[in-house]
Amino acid sequence: MKIAIVTDAWSPQVNGVVRTLQAVGRELTAMGHELLVISPDLYGSVPCPTYPEIRLALASSRSVGARIAAFGAEAVHLATEGPLCLAARRWCLQQGRPFTTAYHTQFPDYVAARTGLPAGLFWRYIRWFHAPAQAVLVSTPSIRTAMAAHGIAHVKHWGRGVDLTMFDSHTSPPQSEFAELARPIQLYVGRVAVEKNIEAFLATRYPGSKVVVGDGPARAELERRFPDAHFIGARSGPALARAYTDADVLVFPSRTDTFGLVMIEALACGTPVAAFPVPGPVDVLTEQVGAMREDLDAAIAAALTRDRADCSRYGRSFTWEASARQFLDALVPVSNREIAA
Repeated sequence: MKIAIVTDAWSPQVNGVVRTLQAVGRELTAMGHELLVISPDLYGSVPCPTYPEIRLALASSRSVGARIAAFGAEAVHLATEGPLCLAARRWCLQQGRPFTTAYHTQFPDYVAARTGLPAGLFWRYIRWFHAPAQAVLVSTPSIRTAMAAHGIAHVKHWGRGVDLTMFDSHTSPPQSEFAELARPIQLYVGRVAVEKNIEAFLATRYPGSKVVVGDGPARAELERRFPDAHFIGARSGPALARAYTDADVLVFPSRTDTFGLVMIEALACGTPVAAFPVPGPVDVLTEQVGAMREDLDAAIAAALTRDRADCSRYGRSFTWEASARQFLDALVPVSNREIAA
């Protein structure tokens, strides 16, 4: 099948949306499907207000639609709620082409955190954007429930996976960066941005060392406020796998993620997870491999008692092949006659 995926999030951004689309894309290609990714790097762009690392594409519905039509797409998926997907959405509606969407991030909560405005204001846009989709793909039962509470009931499950060739407790990645740090090593991995609630992690009092892997607009301020923490920047590939493996616990302080890929990657490497009992963690973790408490210090202490072999077995149960098959099952292909029209 020829599948067009339109996304406002793409390389060089490093986040869960990009990594999910890239991983699923590799699986779909291996299955014999043809993919067209329409992303911001194909167009002129402007920096996103308050988050200049994210570029907003300047694209018309005609130009986006022309790419989809020239490719002969049999299915169209809109991955995000930004301007590029808005253009694709407009073209699909004009042409009477069915499409699916996805709810990757708690968009209303993120915008509310950055603007200080109530999240409820932005749910109006989310309802409007996703209303004409044939299906909205969501990653967890908690997000399904949240979407239904806001009037979005036409959802399908789309889980996430782990690159088992990379994140595996039995592999031997490069030398540890943490050899000189006091144990236990408490690790955060992800964007360093206000919506990730990293301050809650850095403010905990559990003894040991706090390490932040990642970059983002909040890094300079957090480094200034928490000088004892170790900010080592972004890591990928074997270096990221080694960071997971060498940590004693992954701390996931976000209250706004829809899933949290880093949790299952850490688990596959044998590292337990401490988190708040909120959507994302409550859908992914069990008490055998992590700990969820409103007191994050207590969650860290409990997670440190978990068996690393149990964590690895559980983390390795999440595969990108299964995720790709769920994605395929949710797509709505059109007939050859409709493509020609």
